[in-house]
Amino acid sequence: MRRPPYWLAGVLLAAAVLVAFAILVFVPVLLHPDLPAADLEGLPDAEARIAARQSQAQLQNDARSTLLQGLAGLILVAGAVATWRQVQISRHGQITDRMSRAIEQLASDSIHVRIGGLYALERLAKDSAEDRQTITKILTAFVRTRSPWTARPAPDHQHATPALEDGMLRLGLRAEDVQMALYILGDRPHPADERPLYLSFADLRIASLARRDLRDLICQRANLAGAWLQLARLDHAFLKETDLRQAHLEGAHLADARLNDAHLEGADLRDADLRGADLTGACLDGADLAGVQFDERTTWPKGFDPDAEIGAGRERGQRR
Repeated sequence: MRRPPYWLAGVLLAAAVLVAFAILVFVPVLLHPDLPAADLEGLPDAEARIAARQSQAQLQNDARSTLLQGLAGLILVAGAVATWRQVQISRHGQITDRMSRAIEQLASDSIHVRIGGLYALERLAKDSAEDRQTITKILTAFVRTRSPWTARPAPDHQHATPALEDGMLRLGLRAEDVQMALYILGDRPHPADERPLYLSFADLRIASLARRDLRDLICQRANLAGAWLQLARLDHAFLKETDLRQAHLEGAHLADARLNDAHLEGADLRDADLRGADLTGACLDGADLAGVQFDERTTWPKGFDPDAEIGAGRERGQRR
């Protein structure tokens, strides 16, 4: 029958004690062996022989003292390592408990409790770098669950309804917890090995995301109509078939973004960076393109003349 772990620990401890005892007994003798009888007989008298034996014994005792000090140092180091390990285990346990409580709060019917859970997760992400990506996944799932967008994209950009409902409040007023989660996601550290945020099929109309870091965002078929995205970092974002009607994208960084079949009617794209962006099939009717940056890699919708449209936008801006 297999012995439980504590028996193994006891055996290892006993073996360590025996090894330490053997080192203390035998190593000094090996380093400073007793004087052979032939050497002692060569000494002139008994007192000299006694003094020689005492001197050799002192050398052995000094070696034992040195070994004892070394073993004591090793024990201290081992104790410090064990204490550190125990602190780490305790810390991980506390973080797990805190995360579990925060996730439970997100499922509450009270918006105030949910916001408390979001703040707790934000604090955890700052305290535990190894849990940040997990917390990011939890937050994106929370946004998609609390504010889903299930409407299919309008064929040929022919919308039966306006971009925004009459008197529609901004996201922070109609869904404060969802907006808070977006703030946390937009302000998170952005390590190079982080997985992209996944916010596809979410209703984010009139969301406030200005100046937020949303690089590599995956937000397909979401609704960002009227969203505030001024100076937002959306480089390499995947925004295929996303509704961006009347969105505020002034100065937004959209380099190498995928905007295929996106709905950008009436969007404000002044001074936006569209270098390398793919706008194949996108609708830009009424969009303000004054001052946008683009290059030979930028792919425009079929039949779209960027020079003419940007010039027209610049003229409109001068008349304002």
